[in-house]
Amino acid sequence: MGDHGSKTEISFAGRFASSAIAACFAEICTIPLDTAKVRLQLQKQASADATAKLKYRGMLGTVATIAREEGAAALWKGIVPGLHRQCVFGGLRIGLYEPVKNFYVGENHVGDVPLSKKILAGLTTGAIGITVANPTDLVKVRLQAEGKLPPGVPKRYSGALNAYSTIFRQEGLGALWTGLGPNIARNAIINAAELASYDQVKQTILKIPGFSDNVFTHLLSGLGAGFVAVCIGSPVDVVKSRMMGDSAYKSTLDCFVKTMKNEGPLAFYKGFLPNFGRLGSWNVIMFLTLEQVKKLFAKEVPL
Repeated sequence: MGDHGSKTEISFAGRFASSAIAACFAEICTIPLDTAKVRLQLQKQASADATAKLKYRGMLGTVATIAREEGAAALWKGIVPGLHRQCVFGGLRIGLYEPVKNFYVGENHVGDVPLSKKILAGLTTGAIGITVANPTDLVKVRLQAEGKLPPGVPKRYSGALNAYSTIFRQEGLGALWTGLGPNIARNAIINAAELASYDQVKQTILKIPGFSDNVFTHLLSGLGAGFVAVCIGSPVDVVKSRMMGDSAYKSTLDCFVKTMKNEGPLAFYKGFLPNFGRLGSWNVIMFLTLEQVKKLFAKEVPL
């Protein structure tokens, strides 16, 4: 807020654009880790028989193997639909967050927004965003999943746009929204965890004497948001990967109960560190960029 009887305002278009830019920049920086994560998750399903020798080991080992076998560019496989997804999903979920939060508390609200309303706003915008962006998610995973092909085997898709049209042609329009249910659950929950915790951590830090609304505060809040998102999102992610890769589970709940019974609660935090490496760095880069880019779109309006 400016002090001379004016306040800064950002239009929805400005919010959408700054959110999309920040989300895309974070995606470009961290997609190699994401590609490695997809390969590792799919490998676990493929190597059910103990004789299979594991091709990928650990996050950084996987990054190195992909770079060695397929060239460094392969680490950015899926970047095109990844950016489509961040433009649509990032733009909507982050851009709508403030307006939706204000809608929930009412126009005349004074003081801090209660955490419950922040979480509700995060769940709402996450669900809206992914409903629109689901096809981009599907195409991204399909492109990333394709490893080194034997000679003479043609690629399934020549690129992102070809993948959209091939899936539409061969499997129908509805196929682009495959997995929408679990995807809404996962993205609404992670979105609420990220945005509400960033909001809450930042609000708490700013009350500590000596802290101001600067890059250091944004960095700490972004790390906090990434950590909370992984703690809450990890179980959802494990269940989602297992559901997609294994038809033995009847439902999401069935998968959750069986995993809990057979492997104990720690199974839901498999891959916690690589996940935090990815989501933590993604959140820090995204929020730091967002806070800077928002300034470009902010206008001073007299009160």
